[in-house]
Amino acid sequence: MTIAPHHRIYTCFFLFAVSLGALLARMPDLQVALGVNKSELGLTLIGMAIGALISLTFSSPLIAHLGARTTAFITILGTAAAFAIVPWVGAAPLVFCVLFVAGLLAGALEINLNVEIDRLEARLGRGIMNRAHGFWSLGFFVTALIASGVRQGEISMQFHLAVTFAVVLVVGLFAISGIRNAPARPVSHEAKAPLFAVPTLGLLPLCIIGIAAFLVEGAGIDWSAIYMRDVFAVEPFIGGLGLTLFTFFMAIARLFIDPVVDRFGARNVASVLLVLSAIGLTAVWLAPHAYIALFGFALMGGGCSAVYPLAVSAAAQRTDRAAQVNVAALGQVTFIVFFLAPPLLGFIAEHAGIRTSYLVCLPLIIYALFSVKALAPRRGSQGLTQAPAGGVPSDHLPM
Repeated sequence: MTIAPHHRIYTCFFLFAVSLGALLARMPDLQVALGVNKSELGLTLIGMAIGALISLTFSSPLIAHLGARTTAFITILGTAAAFAIVPWVGAAPLVFCVLFVAGLLAGALEINLNVEIDRLEARLGRGIMNRAHGFWSLGFFVTALIASGVRQGEISMQFHLAVTFAVVLVVGLFAISGIRNAPARPVSHEAKAPLFAVPTLGLLPLCIIGIAAFLVEGAGIDWSAIYMRDVFAVEPFIGGLGLTLFTFFMAIARLFIDPVVDRFGARNVASVLLVLSAIGLTAVWLAPHAYIALFGFALMGGGCSAVYPLAVSAAAQRTDRAAQVNVAALGQVTFIVFFLAPPLLGFIAEHAGIRTSYLVCLPLIIYALFSVKALAPRRGSQGLTQAPAGGVPSDHLPM
């Protein structure tokens, strides 16, 4: 069977989301199993954030040396194995250590897959970045939908995550084996990739945009099930619908938004999506009934859907240094927020109420709206490769 190179990368995004989503969907059960409160659960989950930060900082040269296929094997299958171990550990400090290792792998995975997608975009001559991230969201949707039924049926975390790992292992071995390195984009000058992937001044607006998107994503994915349980005391299946709706609308938007970006430009699309995120956060914060909260989670999922992929495309297509360095630098300060959201929002939820934890996301969304000018306007309105003074890329391939 012949599989297109970008379809293999789509599968990698999907598999990582399936394994991570299976764990995050069981957060209420993990909290009970560990015997910790929300704040302590958040501190436990920060192990992944620390691991990801280290990996995003140091792993670019190693990824370049290993190549896309070997890196994908190690990171996709390694993270799935780590998540499957978590339910068996039984103590918060040990879970922290397991998640730290998973974070190291996840950071390298983030760089590897995004750089490959950007290279394949250049090779294909059309945008696939949002669609690739759409398969990440689709993976979360599938695993959230399954997890709602699994939790309702009182199936153990150990069995649930073990089966998830087995599926990822079988599919991953088949999909990853055919990955080949795509040709790298040219850079404006030859320079050795730095050991530390530090954001440049021109990259900071993209970092703000990515942080806002990941904070909303973390709030929706990590805490939606616990929010529905604590605020409305709904049964597990209804409680899981918050995560299901969030990931469903995120997946749909990412899978089909590329032509919209081509027509209206990354800047306009990101502005509209950030506004939708703000409306969704407000709905969850003020929701008087469960169905209003579910509506809010749906808006949050659609709203944060394509914002981060748009920032990744802008970073990868800068010509000031190698694509993997810019993607790593962006990920260093944004992807990490996806893992920092649990402890930050958990601390707020424990001391000010879980509704308030959604309110505190709003100021950053507003700040990100003032940063969208770092994204390109309509395709073709500027030059193609030369970055202007200040470091913002002039234009990008369709995203």
